[in-house]
Amino acid sequence: MTALALSSPPRRRWRLPGTATGWFTGWFLLMWIGVVVLPLLIISTFSFFSMHQYQIVYDPTLATWTSLVDTGRWVVVLRTIRFAVSVTLLEILVAFPFALWLAKGCRSAAVRAGVITLLTIPFFIDASSRIIVWRSILGTNGVVNNLLVGSGLIDKPLAWLLYSDFSVSFGMFGSYFPTAVFPIFLTLSLIDDDLIKASFDLGASRLQTLRHVILPLAMPGIVGGIVFTFVPLMAAWIEPQLLGGGQVNLLGQSIQSALNNLNYPVAAALSTIVIAVLVLMLAVLVVSLRGRFKMSSLFQSVDG
Repeated sequence: MTALALSSPPRRRWRLPGTATGWFTGWFLLMWIGVVVLPLLIISTFSFFSMHQYQIVYDPTLATWTSLVDTGRWVVVLRTIRFAVSVTLLEILVAFPFALWLAKGCRSAAVRAGVITLLTIPFFIDASSRIIVWRSILGTNGVVNNLLVGSGLIDKPLAWLLYSDFSVSFGMFGSYFPTAVFPIFLTLSLIDDDLIKASFDLGASRLQTLRHVILPLAMPGIVGGIVFTFVPLMAAWIEPQLLGGGQVNLLGQSIQSALNNLNYPVAAALSTIVIAVLVLMLAVLVVSLRGRFKMSSLFQSVDG
């Protein structure tokens, strides 16, 4: 017994935090669990109940989940993932060179301040007001079609400009472009110009400097841009509702429709799918970047 007692690892005693940072971290975790994690668990739990005459039946069942397959809502899930992935990739491909120019190429402080101000404007305008304007621009009698027909480039208006996959993707791209640009711009701004000059002095070309110096250092901003763009796109409903015209149905609309019909279990099941996809996306990011990039550096780069 004495030998076993000596070989067993010492028990860890639970102790109160001894520093202000420990107390703050503990309270923050408790608050986060109570405000964010617990409601998400409750939402997921509601997906295993059912509705009868507008009343929730608290008997666990898989009927809600099987109904998602029977009613074809899984197609909506796949379509939403396709939109979110394609628009996020397009955002990053356009946002990175734009942010690189804004951080390193733009030499005028006034121009840089003006561009940053313009990028913040969408945050102060209601999303519905911003999106609905595109109806008058992309419609068959809109500005774009009138210009194309008037210039003789086309014989008749292009119907696919509005109420199509293109118009919904276009609306999403404009809505979330600032959230893709800002994280990349912040990390690029923190890159020391001397590092870039040293790369050129050592004989590296522009492409080699971009690949071996700028891209690795900008990776925290790129990952941040992907997260801040992909996450809201999975629940977007204003763009498909106003620019899809009922032709493009995504998860956000399905959740809104279920809530309007007081079908809370279906809304909970669809919300659970959104959460699961986001968790899976973050896990894929962490695994694919393991050894090359730490997620914690997302915040270190901002902290400087």
